[in-house]
Amino acid sequence: MKNKTAVSITASLIGALLLAGCSSGSQSAVSEESENIVAQEQSTEKVKARTVITTDGEVDDMNSMLRYFLYANEMELEGVVLTSSMYHYAGDEEAGIEPFRWTGTEWLSNMTDAYEEAYPNLITHAEGYPEPDYIRDVTKIGNITNAGEMEKVTEGSEFLKELFLDDDESDLYVQTWGGTNTTARALKSIQEEYENTEEWETIKQAVSDKLVLYIILDQDESYSSYIATNWPDIRIINDQSNFWHFAYAWKFHTDEVNSKLQGEWNYENIKNGHGSLLDMYALMGDGNMLEGELPEEQRGSEEYLENNPQYNQYDFISEGDSPSFFYLIDNGLRSMEDPSFGGWGGRFGAENEQLYRNTVLDFDPYTERYEAEYSLMRWFDDIQSDFAARADWAITADYEDANHNPVLTVDEGIDLEVEKGEEVTLHANATDPDGDNLTYSWWRYFEADTYEDSTVEPLEAVADVTSGLQLGLHRDLAEGEATDTIALSGNDTDTVTFTVPEDAQSGDTIHIIAEVQDDGVHGLKHYQRVILSVK
Repeated sequence: MKNKTAVSITASLIGALLLAGCSSGSQSAVSEESENIVAQEQSTEKVKARTVITTDGEVDDMNSMLRYFLYANEMELEGVVLTSSMYHYAGDEEAGIEPFRWTGTEWLSNMTDAYEEAYPNLITHAEGYPEPDYIRDVTKIGNITNAGEMEKVTEGSEFLKELFLDDDESDLYVQTWGGTNTTARALKSIQEEYENTEEWETIKQAVSDKLVLYIILDQDESYSSYIATNWPDIRIINDQSNFWHFAYAWKFHTDEVNSKLQGEWNYENIKNGHGSLLDMYALMGDGNMLEGELPEEQRGSEEYLENNPQYNQYDFISEGDSPSFFYLIDNGLRSMEDPSFGGWGGRFGAENEQLYRNTVLDFDPYTERYEAEYSLMRWFDDIQSDFAARADWAITADYEDANHNPVLTVDEGIDLEVEKGEEVTLHANATDPDGDNLTYSWWRYFEADTYEDSTVEPLEAVADVTSGLQLGLHRDLAEGEATDTIALSGNDTDTVTFTVPEDAQSGDTIHIIAEVQDDGVHGLKHYQRVILSVK
């Protein structure tokens, strides 16, 4: 058995977390050729989410922003707004408010300049990267003077207000890497302008229907004190604990999920020789010092390594905010369709029609228990390999000199109706833009199913709390509890066959993931989720 011992929690790491802050039958097939074509088009057509980023400028925000630049072609970026949080604010000399851990505003313009250097290479490898000047135009300063400050109308709040009121009715994802206060100020400005008019109810509903707030921790009180009470119909994806595991709590894991967070891997694949953009990517003990940060939070210093011997030089620091845009990458996992489906941004459970939290659990094969955080951790190797490939894009002028993701379709389509007891066969077809050799893998994302494998009553979930912070949620297997009981024949080929369980109920869903990997540098993947609904 692989090592199941968790890394011990040291007092220094707990302190860092407190400071840091920051989901007999016949073969099933689609018979008509036209339906096949439609299904394949549906499975390959890219969906680009509209998004705006709000950030308080912590070191992990900076790292997330650097990674985001490499993935900026995957989304429609509407803006970047600097805001505050309880962990970082600029202060207000006139009001007698001292700055706290404020890293300034120039870091973002410096990163945009570095992105501009990489831009000619990036557009060689993929379409859709926004022009550097566009990013400059939509970067704004919001409410930054104090934690939760939402009284002042700022450039950033006015920018968000106009964005929330625009004529585009498609979903707008507000990535919340710091506090929600600038978002709250924008919403309050809308309320103040329209509340006493005949248009108010229509405008309020239109804004509520448009917005999805992806909140990484509640980093000020403006969500609970204003947004939740005044705008209850806005959809919320609230990550209260999963994000820690791609952040300052990554050392708590078993070694099996951390191989590509270690210093040697980071230095070779991300930091070293990957241009000015990745030169800025902060790693443990790399000499990167942040103006305004507390001395004990200067993770780039030799002193930090001496005081925290659990880390090696160039070890991963944190990107706790990155799951908010991982969720928006259309890589075939279909996570944007429903937060409970799961994908690179984790998996979430519905508390009501508007609110999702990381309360659902995936089975961790290394610890042999269910964990909320494993819905994010299970993707770490794939996420990091993909990051390394895009780091190569940033310095590679010729398309043929870098690796690119394969493309995958499933012949039968991505939403199928099946009978209980039916034998189902699915065929995957993949191509690779670089002509690499491809290998296939099929697996069942059984935790996302509504079909229940086990009739045993599950044990209660237990929150993992350290010094008042919830870092995870888990439950042990109950005696006799079954997991992943549907056998997949041919799961390492391009064709898989399985039988829908006889005890499946009408309306049950079964989630099958087709996965393809190339043999190029970093071994890149693409996925396709097929959802089978029992008639």
